[in-house]
Formats: sequence, C-alpha cells, structure tokens
Amino acid sequence: MVTLYDVPAEALIDELADRLADDLEEPEWMAYAKTGDGKELPPEQDDFWNRRAASVLRKVAVDGPVGVQRLGTEYGGKKNGSNRYRVAPDRRTDGSRNVIRTILQQLEDAGYVADTEGEGRRVTSEGRSLLDETAGDVLDDLDRPELERYA
Repeated sequence: MVTLYDVPAEALIDELADRLADDLEEPEWMAYAKTGDGKELPPEQDDFWNRRAASVLRKVAVDGPVGVQRLGTEYGGKKNGSNRYRVAPDRRTDGSRNVIRTILQQLEDAGYVADTEGEGRRVTSEGRSLLDETAGDVLDDLDRPELERYA
C-alpha cells in the first residue's frame, strides 16, 4: 500500500490540489489578503487556495496534532529589516494565521481534519484515505516522462 511518505511532496500537493478543488471555496477576501507579514502583495497563482489547502492537509497528516500557531510559523518567511535601503538584518515572520485557520475550518467541514480539544488538529481516516489514494495515483503517474522532474 502506498502512503503519502512514498511520493515526492510537490507531486502529491499538485495532485491533491486538483482533488480538493470541489470541496473548498476560496473566500472573496483572498484576492486582497497577503499570506504573511513579510509579503507585500497577495498571491498571484490562480489555484493558490487549493495548493495551500493541499499543503496544509499534508502538514497536518505528517506533523499532527498541530495548531494554527505552529502552522503559521511553518508558512512564514523572512522580512527585510528596513523597507527602503535594507540596512537592518532580516528577521523571521509568521505566515497569515487567518488563511491557515480558514483552510483548516474548510477541511474540517469537508471531513478531512478533526479538532482535538487542546491538542490541535489531526487528519481523519477520510483525510488519510484521500492522501493515500492520491499518493498511489501519483506513484503510478511518476512513470510518465513528463513527470520526471518529481523523481
């Protein structure tokens, strides 16, 4: 049996984003929201919401139980110390917890993630099944020449 650990993460997230497109809906405010304090503009990808949701689902499955704060740290990055001349050293900032929280709530409504009181969120059996099915399909597709970049 193939699990999510048997395939490259990027390939799994690409395929999983396509499958989650029917279950999740991008909020209207996402067209204007940044994904973290270190960003200047909203994301430009058309399928950003589904790709981030697939990535969050995979992170919850691998690292769970996990909370919004820890996921915010995972999706953070660096922020320049000084805006104009960049003379101060870079510092670490967290990613947008609102984006992550909204994605987790949508994944809970879809039945892929469950909230455990005080511990964080864990992937459900339905979510694990989706991840493993997707991983199996990705492993079958990795034999195709156009997907050699994942191997």
